[in-house]
Amino acid sequence: MRRTPARRPTIKDIAVRAGVSESAVSFALNGRPGVSESTRDRVRRVAEELGWRPSAAARALSGEGSGTVGLVLARPARTLGVESFFLQLVSGIQEVLSRRRLGLLFQVVEDIDAECAVYRRWWAERRVDGMLVVDPRGTDPRLPLLDELGLPAVVVGTLPEPHTDYPGISNLWADDALAMASIVDHLYLLGHRRIAHIAGLPELTHTRRRIRSLRAEADRRGLTDVHSLTTDYSDAQGAEATRRVLAGERRPTAIVYDNDVLAVAGLGVAAEHGISVPTDLAIVAWDDSVLTRSTHPALTALVRDTAVYGGHAAEQLIALLDGGPAVRVQDQLPHLEARGSTAARAAP
Repeated sequence: MRRTPARRPTIKDIAVRAGVSESAVSFALNGRPGVSESTRDRVRRVAEELGWRPSAAARALSGEGSGTVGLVLARPARTLGVESFFLQLVSGIQEVLSRRRLGLLFQVVEDIDAECAVYRRWWAERRVDGMLVVDPRGTDPRLPLLDELGLPAVVVGTLPEPHTDYPGISNLWADDALAMASIVDHLYLLGHRRIAHIAGLPELTHTRRRIRSLRAEADRRGLTDVHSLTTDYSDAQGAEATRRVLAGERRPTAIVYDNDVLAVAGLGVAAEHGISVPTDLAIVAWDDSVLTRSTHPALTALVRDTAVYGGHAAEQLIALLDGGPAVRVQDQLPHLEARGSTAARAAP
């Protein structure tokens, strides 16, 4: 049998319990003049006892805001269940939002057009006060749309260059180019000269920036056997890309993977082929996680506190909602932690 939903306390219930009119309750709860301080205190005490909370829909319709911010991910849903980056990012976001009693409305969609449609719907329904935007793209329709709708937003990740500044859109980013340079430095000093890069989605700005940085670092050192392959971040495509590069005439001595899932899949393929890690092949993962620390050998990885990164993004959005100006903030650079999957290589 279907249960009847519990009845929520109303302003009328508060009025009856406090012995005042409904209009007096409204004045007291909304901080408007027209009632004495003793009445205001009594009404608020009764509201707390009854567990009354203002309706988010009513607040939105009255122009007070929804008390909610939004986050939409246009990623293949199958890749999100095992990728820890977004789980950590969202946990950091939620921790900061909860301090202000702000909710997080979250949705996964198939592509960028669907994401834009969600923005329009949430704006029309007054569902959110602002947006957190991830995975900036080279040509990104979301930013002019958010500007048109007047929705404050924080873009998490590197914006394309040149980029347009919008008065209500802040940006939090870490330098992917310098992070890739630190990986190449590490591998080069270990003696690696043939490096493959199993990258993520090709349309993302950070993917393009990492690929360009790898190419620039290789050119600076005179390395010619360096190349990148793009994937959808899934273990299946990571394994397939690894098989392709290992089947080449000049097999790489090191592979850099754009996330932990890709790297663990690559480690498995190396084992299939009887390739020893790190003796025959070095592996580096872009994102650290329990996955990279639990394999044998443990994987060398770029390390940062992703939850803190998410918290910083939430703080930037709260600052916008409080009326602050849009800003562009560079976050801490991830550091490379060497583990068992990379080691010095003898000269070929």
